[in-house]
Amino acid sequence: MRATASSNHAAPPPQHPLGVLGEIAFAPARAHEICGPARRMLALSVAGACDGPVFWIRPAWRSDRLCPDAMRRFVNPGRLTFVSPGRPEDLLWAMEEALRSGAVPLVVADLADPPGLTPVRRLHLAAETGAAVRCPGPLSLLLTPGEGGAQGVESRWHVAPRHSGALSAWRLERRRARTAPPKAWMLHDSTASGLILEPVATTEHAPRPVPAPGRKRHGQVDIGPDKAGRGG
Repeated sequence: MRATASSNHAAPPPQHPLGVLGEIAFAPARAHEICGPARRMLALSVAGACDGPVFWIRPAWRSDRLCPDAMRRFVNPGRLTFVSPGRPEDLLWAMEEALRSGAVPLVVADLADPPGLTPVRRLHLAAETGAAVRCPGPLSLLLTPGEGGAQGVESRWHVAPRHSGALSAWRLERRRARTAPPKAWMLHDSTASGLILEPVATTEHAPRPVPAPGRKRHGQVDIGPDKAGRGG
C-alpha cells in the first residue's frame, strides 16, 4: 500500500458573513460597493459591527470630513485611521496593500467614481491573501456617488435618507449580490429601541429617478461635517 503524506497545513476555517443588522450582511475577503447619498452611514454601521481598527481611505484634496460626534451613533471614532493619498491612482493602491496585509478587518475607500473590473479583481485577490493572516478575511467597501456601478463587486447597496422631522430614517437597497436576491428595507433610528430594520414590499425596489443637475430632492444630503448622523 502506498503511504500518503499528511499535510502540515490545517484546512482554512470557514468564512462567515459579517452580520451588520438583521439581514444586512457582507461576505468577508471580498469587495462590496455602497452607493447613494447616505452611503457613509452604512459604511460606519459595518465598521461598528466588526472588531478592531478600520482604515478609511479618502482623497487628500477633499475638504469635507466626517463629524466625530455624529459618527458615535454607529462606531467609536477612535477605531478609525484615516488615510489620505495625494493622487487618485493611490486610493485603490492603498486599499489593495491594506487588504493584502490582513492588518485590519475592514478597509473603506471613499471614491469619486466607480472603479473598473480589473481594479476590483485585484482587491478580491488582495483580500484573499489577507485572509491567510486574518480570519475572517478583511472586508473592503467601495463608496461611490449616485447609482454606483463598480464592476465585479460581490454586492452593491444603495442608501438614501428618508428623514421626517426629527426622526432619522434611511432606505437601504441590496441591488445585486452573488448569493442573495435584490431586496429593500427601511432603517429607523429610535432613541428607545436603537436602529430598527423593516422590509419594504418588493414592488418598491425600483430606484427613484435621478434629479436633474443642480436640483436635489428634499433631505437628500451626504455625510459631511456635522451631518454624519442623518444625511449619511
